[in-house]
Amino acid sequence: MAGEQLNVLKALDQAKTQWYHFTAVVIAGMGFFTDAYDLFCISLVTRLLGRIYYTEPGSNEPGHLPANVSAAVNGVALCGTLAGQLFFGWLGDKLGRKSVYGFTLILMVLCSIASGLSFGHEAKGVIGTLCFFRFWLGFGVGGDYPLSATIMSEYANKKTRGTFIAAVFAMQGFGILFGTIVTIVVSSAFRNAFPAPPFYVDAATSIGPEADYVWRIIVMFGTIPAALTYYWRMKMPETARYTALITRNTKQATADMSRVLNKEITEEEEKVQIQVASGDTWGLFSRQFMSRHGLHLLATTSTWFLLDVAFYSQNLFQKDIFTKVGWIPPARTMSALEELYRIARAQALIALCGTVPGYWFTVAFIDIIGRFWIQLMGFAMMTIFMLAIAAPYDYLVKPGHHTGFVVLYGLTFFFANFGPNSTTFIVPAEIFPARLRSTCHGVSAAAGKAGAIIGAFGFLYASQDQKKPDKGYSPGIGMRNALFVLSGTNFLGLLFSLLVPESKGRSLEEISKENYDDDTTIAPAGV
Repeated sequence: MAGEQLNVLKALDQAKTQWYHFTAVVIAGMGFFTDAYDLFCISLVTRLLGRIYYTEPGSNEPGHLPANVSAAVNGVALCGTLAGQLFFGWLGDKLGRKSVYGFTLILMVLCSIASGLSFGHEAKGVIGTLCFFRFWLGFGVGGDYPLSATIMSEYANKKTRGTFIAAVFAMQGFGILFGTIVTIVVSSAFRNAFPAPPFYVDAATSIGPEADYVWRIIVMFGTIPAALTYYWRMKMPETARYTALITRNTKQATADMSRVLNKEITEEEEKVQIQVASGDTWGLFSRQFMSRHGLHLLATTSTWFLLDVAFYSQNLFQKDIFTKVGWIPPARTMSALEELYRIARAQALIALCGTVPGYWFTVAFIDIIGRFWIQLMGFAMMTIFMLAIAAPYDYLVKPGHHTGFVVLYGLTFFFANFGPNSTTFIVPAEIFPARLRSTCHGVSAAAGKAGAIIGAFGFLYASQDQKKPDKGYSPGIGMRNALFVLSGTNFLGLLFSLLVPESKGRSLEEISKENYDDDTTIAPAGV
């Protein structure tokens, strides 16, 4: 049996919600705001890139990115994110959360600017350099996942810890929405300054040389909020749990948190010595870790993987909603910037109605309902609503029946965010010991990004029509069958969620059995 919890950690767990909590949410949250902007803004401008660089002279239809180019442009950042989650997750446990936190932000800012300055005006040069810089942009974004989650979990009190971690993650919703707003404003400004006819009237003029500036401005704009928070990231002290439990410098941890909490904290020397003597040293691949946390790591990696397969595949049927509901007319009836404007407006409606509310419902209820039940409910509702879309799919896409399609699609997105998309981020930051917390969160997040790559691109090919696939693609199993498969994926996520422990209202040391013997039993909180 280990010694009693250190006073500095007890003070953090019992601290009243105060200004420094909100400061930490804003500092960590602005990183996620930028992450979401950078990862999702590319989907807004891909059609514009296709028009600018792949329109063939004399063609009756605007150009579009070839299948392999589209996969590279959209997917390379996800690959970089996966690598960054693993690398920076490990580094956060080795060098400290704060030491690495500033570097990820610098990398994001520099690569975001470089992406917008991609070389040349020819397709090969622009797309090649864009993909190169977006990989490293994703690498920096990947680091923000384990570091932001771990920092917020280690700063928060145990009563509202879930709320604060969820609030950091919920900034993703605002990042996505901000991306659509920037795109609407920039495209509207250029449309008014440089009017252009529809493609079918004059193909060359419908694009215009100004369009090449538009996508670059949109891609680079995300650097502004990130750069504004760099100073405050560097001002944050290292988390007390890293300083006290990993570097064993309890004196420094106590001094740092005394300043943060504006109260005097003292440690009993005997308690410190017991804590140091009883400190665990086993690693990620040890028998002890597998015995204590093996099932936990299986739960966090599998549920995040299965969630992201379904979550990132949802953009597959956006084209059915946007075009068949009438939000986006046929491409040839619009100019390049008109199409960009309409895509952004449609995405903004989805973000406002489904994405953002779902995130903030989680913020409101995570410490009331608990992580376990929200995740279980989310997977269950996603299964039900995807089945509800899949079964009558051929009926829902016909004229006059689009309202049901839009409602079911919006509800699927809502319960993804008021559900596993939020909880899979929160739980890994709470249930593992301090010296492996960032690493295990990075491993869990990387499993999620592997699922995202499969969802975004595996299902892009698999969902192709069996008789009339899109240009550049081979026949697949069809959209309806793909939706049935995704429903099954959500149901598997529900089953694996049964392995997820409830962490509501408990200290991080209690949840992770930090410095407890193997025969010590801690009763679960709610499950």
